[in-house]
Amino acid sequence: MTRLKTPIQLIAAAALAGLPIAALAGSPTISTPAPSKPIEQPLLSFCDGKLIFDVQERVRWEDRENNFDFNDSVRSLTDDNWFLFRFRVGMMIKPAPWLKFYVQGQDSREWLSDRPDFPGVLGAEGDDPFDLRQAYIEIGNTPDMPWGVKIGRQTLSYGDERLVGTFDWNNIGRTFDAVKLSYKAPTWNVDAFASTVVTPHREGYNQSDLFNGNETEREQVFSGVYFSTTAIAPQTTDLYAFHLHEEYVPTGDTSFVTLGTRIKSKPGYFSHQAPPPSDGKSVADGKTPPPPPAPPKPLGFDYESEFAFQTGKVKGKDLTAFAVHAGVGYTFDAAWTPRVGVEYNYGSGDDNPLDGDIQTFQNLFPTNHKFYGQMDVFSWQNMHDAGLIFKVAPTKKLAAKAELHAFWLASTDDVWYRANGSTAVRPLTPMARAASNYAGTEADFTLTYAATKWLSLEAGYSHFWAGDYLKDTGASDDADFGYVQATLNF
Repeated sequence: MTRLKTPIQLIAAAALAGLPIAALAGSPTISTPAPSKPIEQPLLSFCDGKLIFDVQERVRWEDRENNFDFNDSVRSLTDDNWFLFRFRVGMMIKPAPWLKFYVQGQDSREWLSDRPDFPGVLGAEGDDPFDLRQAYIEIGNTPDMPWGVKIGRQTLSYGDERLVGTFDWNNIGRTFDAVKLSYKAPTWNVDAFASTVVTPHREGYNQSDLFNGNETEREQVFSGVYFSTTAIAPQTTDLYAFHLHEEYVPTGDTSFVTLGTRIKSKPGYFSHQAPPPSDGKSVADGKTPPPPPAPPKPLGFDYESEFAFQTGKVKGKDLTAFAVHAGVGYTFDAAWTPRVGVEYNYGSGDDNPLDGDIQTFQNLFPTNHKFYGQMDVFSWQNMHDAGLIFKVAPTKKLAAKAELHAFWLASTDDVWYRANGSTAVRPLTPMARAASNYAGTEADFTLTYAATKWLSLEAGYSHFWAGDYLKDTGASDDADFGYVQATLNF
C-alpha cells in the first residue's frame, strides 16, 4: 500500500480501513442549526418508529443547445434533449433512540440521449444501475447524548455546499465512505471527519477512491473539522479546516489545506417583527410556561459571506489560492413576498502555467449548480461572477426566481473551468492567453411548485450570451438550456 505522509492521513486511513465498503449515508448533515419544529411521523413508519422506509422517484427532461461548444454550425452529441430517471429506496432500523442503522440503494438512468451513457463522458450523467448509495451505523446525536459517531457510506454537507455538498442536482449525486464524529451544544456544534469519495461506475459496484474506486490509484483521503455557532446574535458563524491528500505519479502528490469562514444572517433578524400574541396558556404565577415563540418570517435585510484560503501542493506544484463570496438582499413585507439580492463570487486563477506554482482555487466537492448559473458553465475557481437575484412567492406552494450573472475569468493564463471543476471550456493556447477575460452573461428563470406534501414540480430556462473570451478563442454563439422536473418523496 502506498505510504501516507502526514499524521492526519495516517489517522484517517486507519479509521477508513475499518469501514464496510458497502457503507452509505442517509440525509445530508448540514452544520447550520435549524429552528426547532414538530417532527412529523414518516409515511412508511412501522414498529413505533423503529423501522422506517423512504422512497424517492425523480424524473427530469433536459434540452441543451451549444452548452459545450458554443457553436451553431456543429450539431454535437451534446446538442440534444434527454430524460434522467433516479430512484432511491432506503431503510432505517432504530432499535434504540441512540442507535440507528441505515441503508439506501439508488438506480440512475439517462434515456434517449445521443451522447454516451457513461458518467462524465461529454458531460453525461449517464447510467449507474442499482447500487449502494448509503449504508452506515450512527450512535448518539440525541437530546440526551449530544455527541455522536457515524461510520459508513454517507453524504457530507457543510454550510451552503460551496465546498462540500451532496451534488443532488446531478442524477447520481455524491457520497463518501467516511467516519464522522460530532458534538452538539445549544448554541454550537462541531464535526470532525475522515473520508474518501465514492466513484460511480456504469458497470460494477461503486467503490470509494481509497478502496480501488478508480484506476489512478490516487489513494484519496479527505478530512476536516467544521465548527458552527449561533452565539453571535444576528448570524450563524462557521469556521472550518479541510485537508485533501491524493497521490499522482509521476507529477507528484496533492496535499493541501483549506481554511475558511462563513457567516449568514438569521432569517428575519433585522425585520423588527412584533412578537406573536399570547395564546392565553401562561398564567401569572409562572407555573405554566408559555409556548415557544414562532420563528420570525424571513423578511427584511439579509446577508451572507464566505472566505476560503488554500496552501500546500497540487500534483507537485506549490499552491496558494483563495475564494470569496458575498451577498446582501432585502425581502419586502408585501404581496408575493418579493426579495431582491446582489452577490459577488471570486475564485483565484493561475497567473503562469509554466512555473512551478499554482494559484487556481481548488473547488473540492461542491454543489455548484446552486450558485453560478443553472447551465453549469462555471465553478468557484478562476472566475469573477456578479449576480442579481429576484424572487417572489405568489402562493405558499409556488415560487419563482430570476437570476442574472455576468462572468469574467480571473486570469486568461488559466482555463475556464466548468461546474465539475476539471473540464475546460477552451484549451489553454497562446490565443486564449491573449484573449479578453469577459466570458459572457447568463439569465436563469426557475419555477418551483409544491403540488402536494410528497410531489414537487420544477421548471427552468436559461440563456447564455457569449462574451469576448469566446469570440477571441473560437466559436461564440449563444447557448440555451431548459428543463422540467418532478420529484416524488415518501
